[in-house]
Amino acid sequence: MRERLVAACDGASKGNPGPAGWAWVVADEAENPTRWEAGPLGKATNNVAELTALERLLTAIDPDVPLEIRMDSQYAMKAVTTWLPGWKRNGWKTSAGKPVANQDLVVRIDELLDGRKVDFRYVPAHQVDGDPLNDFADRAASQAAVVQEPAGSELGSPVPPPSPDTPSSGAPRRKAAASRPRKEGSSSRTIKAKFPGRCMCGRPYAAGEPIAKNAQGWGHPECRTADA
Repeated sequence: MRERLVAACDGASKGNPGPAGWAWVVADEAENPTRWEAGPLGKATNNVAELTALERLLTAIDPDVPLEIRMDSQYAMKAVTTWLPGWKRNGWKTSAGKPVANQDLVVRIDELLDGRKVDFRYVPAHQVDGDPLNDFADRAASQAAVVQEPAGSELGSPVPPPSPDTPSSGAPRRKAAASRPRKEGSSSRTIKAKFPGRCMCGRPYAAGEPIAKNAQGWGHPECRTADA
């Protein structure tokens, strides 16, 4: 009997908000994908897609089976591991006294995590030699966001196509270097937001505030290196 199941989940939004999708995948003992599922979300944010992917994975797996879950979303992981206890103590309010974003999904995931053994593991997204399970989930979620149709192993769907966001192993050196984690203070520029929005950390930013690009979209400059 296996001691634990290794899985990955991911979400995608083409526009943030825009056409979105979610996906999860589980592996065999050799960490080869054996079972997966993906689905559309219509128009949604990347954070909603990431949380939905986790919720669908936890729903699909027997709660008695220990899980290792690999994710590339710092926001989704911190939301259900680091920030959630404080949110509950504060009556589902942030430290600033504002309602928790995506509360319905966070509450549902909290319920699904109760009493089960889950180890979360962060893996960087879109790396040439990145985690293959996360890459599979990323590709499946991206495809679901684009075509807005369900897919999966039980539906007999083909393996999702390569993601255009991941450089190939034969990419020019300039592109491969860009895929490596940035050091703090690197050249990625900071701009002023034209419109209000919400960072990957869950906190909003206002029009005119400095924002920077990260793997999950635009957000606070200080959150950029945490997501690299």
